[in-house]
Amino acid sequence: MDALILAGGENKRLPLLKGFLEVNGKRIIESNIELLSRIFDRVIISTDKPELYFPFGVLMLGDIIKYKGPMIGIFSALTVPGISDIFVTACDMPFLKPELIRYIVDKYNTQNIVPPTHPSPSPCAVSFTTTRGERGEGKGRGENIGREPWALGSYQKWDAAIPIFAKRPQPLLGIYSKRVVGDMENIIKQGKRSLREFLHKINVLYIEEEEVRSIDMEGRSFVNINTMEDFQKEIGGEICLV
Repeated sequence: MDALILAGGENKRLPLLKGFLEVNGKRIIESNIELLSRIFDRVIISTDKPELYFPFGVLMLGDIIKYKGPMIGIFSALTVPGISDIFVTACDMPFLKPELIRYIVDKYNTQNIVPPTHPSPSPCAVSFTTTRGERGEGKGRGENIGREPWALGSYQKWDAAIPIFAKRPQPLLGIYSKRVVGDMENIIKQGKRSLREFLHKINVLYIEEEEVRSIDMEGRSFVNINTMEDFQKEIGGEICLV
């Protein structure tokens, strides 16, 4: 699985790019690239200003349609060949907890395969991947089933995995599958921008708030920086609303 950092906002309320603000002595986007690189196969930045991000040495993608909002960044990434499922976050979220990210990914992987209704012709081994995409075979609790459901006659159940916090879905810290591309394109053509509204049109595995709080009690992972006041307080402002 790859990770996508959305870095295409208009940035009107800050004198510099939000991802370039320093928290604890390091730029937010730099910290997030390092964190995500330890979990995912690749880290990709969604931006229309690639010249600003060349020094980070990661892949970059521009928007394939002129459209404001995070949805087009996600849509553009999912249309790329070779990208199946993608973990999404934003460039201005400085307090991401790797434990929560791993929990979301592991739950999506383990609960996203529906077994076949007929016996498997080869039941002796199960293929699985870790959150970094490493291959293996085995059985038992704690293993993440791989993304080749056809191998066992299974199919994937969920189109996305999204955590709940403050009684609301938090769509900028979750997983989206390539299967949502068609529905997302239709929404974009209708001029709609809300990711929360879009979630009603697809099959979402919601990570319940109790589960989230057991890892991140205060919801720091969902905090973003929108203003200089937020930055100066170094508490990230409010929950990231879309």
